[in-house]
Amino acid sequence: MSGIRVLVAGASIAGPALAHWLRRRGAEVTVVERAPGLRPGGQAVDARGVTKEVIVRMGLDAPVRAARTETAGAYTVDADGTVLETFSAEDDGGDGYISEIEILRGDLSQVLYDDTRDGVEYVFGDRIAELTQDADGVDVVFAGGDRRRFELVIGADGLHSSLRGMVFGPRERFVRHLGLVLAFYSVPNEFGLDRWLLDHQDKATGRSASLRPIGDATRAMAMFSFPAADFDVDYRDIEAQKVLLRERVAGLGWLTPRILAHLDDTPDFYLDQVAQVVLDRWSSGRVGLLGDAAFCASPMSGQGTGLALVGAYLLAGELAAAGWDPAAGFAAYEARMRSFVEANQEIGRMHVDSLAAAAPDAAPSPEPDMEALTELVERALNGVELPGYAGVPDSGTTSAAGQG
Repeated sequence: MSGIRVLVAGASIAGPALAHWLRRRGAEVTVVERAPGLRPGGQAVDARGVTKEVIVRMGLDAPVRAARTETAGAYTVDADGTVLETFSAEDDGGDGYISEIEILRGDLSQVLYDDTRDGVEYVFGDRIAELTQDADGVDVVFAGGDRRRFELVIGADGLHSSLRGMVFGPRERFVRHLGLVLAFYSVPNEFGLDRWLLDHQDKATGRSASLRPIGDATRAMAMFSFPAADFDVDYRDIEAQKVLLRERVAGLGWLTPRILAHLDDTPDFYLDQVAQVVLDRWSSGRVGLLGDAAFCASPMSGQGTGLALVGAYLLAGELAAAGWDPAAGFAAYEARMRSFVEANQEIGRMHVDSLAAAAPDAAPSPEPDMEALTELVERALNGVELPGYAGVPDSGTTSAAGQG
């Protein structure tokens, strides 16, 4: 079947990346996004390991690298600003703590949108209100009143996926809070930041504050994390989130008061729980899930973007290879991705655990099994095969046939 119609919910990273590959495989793609346009800024995201090969196959290596933050490395510092440890972007072949390819989420989203906008229909300021599927397709009612039919619908609408809630059940069944809250927002670069990230961790309380450079040298990105066993602040209630942040990082020291001074005039404040999404299956009939909606590993894994980009490549490829049969295509996609996802989720949980404040009378932590940890990291970076999909339609200028 050619010219199959696919609706993708979400226009951040996973959605436009999937649109790229679906279009190359011959599908007619519509992306619906509830926001009125692309959301700028956001945290820095990374491309490590096998993800870099996906970007090359997309033909987007040059524009992605051109939009990098150009972060040279990171310093961990104490409350007085004294450097404790140094990490370079060149460590571990560019796949270390600071990735060789580090880019603001909004900038990567813009690259993906610019790449797909001419061949993909984007509908901003709207969302899926209802959907009904049968053996041959999915009838979709949009909040704006439009009614359309598609052969496949994919939810790439993030941790708080509305589509997942409609088709798979309430978020409480799938979203696992890891006991940490993360906040970030841009501030004027009054701190003399020059291509090096500064990170301050308070081991006694499990809280952290950091500043990272972004492409605009006059601005910097501030980040805070703090433990929270429960999290009941509405992810859309910005004012309540700012109140919570001020309460939880009070007394953290370092540059915290100066960073907080810009909280009320920042254009891009974001705060949310650090959580993972765990589902037994990422599809139901003709509806599938991708990215954080399906298998969020949390920002603490450092691989959310990698999972989205690799998943988009495999999902489109397996659907096309299966002749657009959803049962076969979704099953093959899950079989290829599951181990890769689980490795990255394990790393996300380990990172959160490493930040937790130690109890005053706690015994020293045992030495980690470095051989097992090295094996896990390798599986999380490169533990997924990228088939070449020889014989599958590919209208791209960079053919993937015969690779992988």
